[in-house]
Amino acid sequence: MTDLDPRALRTAFGRFMTGVTVVTTRASDGTLCGFTANSFSSVSLDPPLLLVCPGKFLSTFQSFAGCSRFAVNVLAEGQEDVSNTFASFKGDRFAQVPHTLDAHGIPLINEAIAQFSCATWQSLPAGDHQILIGEVTEFTQSESPGLGYAGGQYFSLGLERAVLDQTFDKTVCGAIIARDDTVFLEETPNGFRPPQIDLKDRGRLRLDLHEALLLRGCDLDLGAAYSVYDDAGSRTHHAYFLATSTGAPGTGMQAVPARDLPSLTYTTPAIAEMMARYSIEARSRSFGLYLGDAKRGDVHSLTERT
Repeated sequence: MTDLDPRALRTAFGRFMTGVTVVTTRASDGTLCGFTANSFSSVSLDPPLLLVCPGKFLSTFQSFAGCSRFAVNVLAEGQEDVSNTFASFKGDRFAQVPHTLDAHGIPLINEAIAQFSCATWQSLPAGDHQILIGEVTEFTQSESPGLGYAGGQYFSLGLERAVLDQTFDKTVCGAIIARDDTVFLEETPNGFRPPQIDLKDRGRLRLDLHEALLLRGCDLDLGAAYSVYDDAGSRTHHAYFLATSTGAPGTGMQAVPARDLPSLTYTTPAIAEMMARYSIEARSRSFGLYLGDAKRGDVHSLTERT
C-alpha cells in the first residue's frame, strides 16, 4: 500500500465524468451475476475489444475473473434504479430488473442504450481489481441519451440541457452548498436564499456561478442541477445546483443545519419549497432534479451513489 490517501484518491478519480454500465455474466453453476461499473472503456476496433474492471470486493468476483463470456449494458437516462440495484441490492438483482438473454445465455438489460455481448479475450490481475478484456461478438444501440456519473452523483445531459433551453429575459443561478450536515445560506431583508447571481449569458452559467462564489471566499465543488424553474411573472429563469464545500461559508453566508431548513423564512415560496425538499432528500442522499415553473413541475431522480 502506498502512502496516498485512498479516500482522496477515489475522490480524484471521481472527477472524471463517465457513463454508467451494468456488467453481466453467468456463473459456472448457471447463476446470473451482475454489477454496476463506470470502469468501462473501448479498446480496439480491429479486433473489436472493450474492457471492464471488476473489483475483488465483489461477491461474484471469481465468476467474472474466470468467465468465458460476459456482457456490458450502457444505461440510459432514467435508469438510476437499475444502477442502484446492481450496485447495492443484496437479493436477486435480476428479479428486480427487466432483462433478456443473449444467444449465449448472458443477461442483457432492457432499455440500455447499448448492449455488448463479449467473449473473454484476456483476464489480467491489476491490484485490487481485474482487467477483463472482451471481444465484442454482437451489439445493439439506440439514440437515447445515456446516464452519467461524476463526483459521486448521477447526471443526465438531457435534463441538464433543460437548464439552458429557456428564453426568459433574466437568469438567476445559485448553489445549495452543503458542508457536513449544514447548508450555506445568505440572509436578505426578505428572508434566506441560497447564494446566487444574476446572469445574461447562459452559455457560461456554471462557470460564472463557480467563479462568483470563489470570489466570495467559498471554496466549493459544483455538482448536478437540482432545481430549474421559470417565473412567468418576472420573466426570470432560475437554476440551482447542488454543491459541496469543506471550508468556511463565503462572504455574506452562514451555515444552517439542514434539519432547520423547513422552518426558515425565504425570499420566495419557490425557494422555500426547494429548501424543504432538500432537507428531506439530504437525509437519504437521494436527490431529484425539479423541472417546471415556480408553482408546479416534476422531480426527476438523480440519486447519489456511494
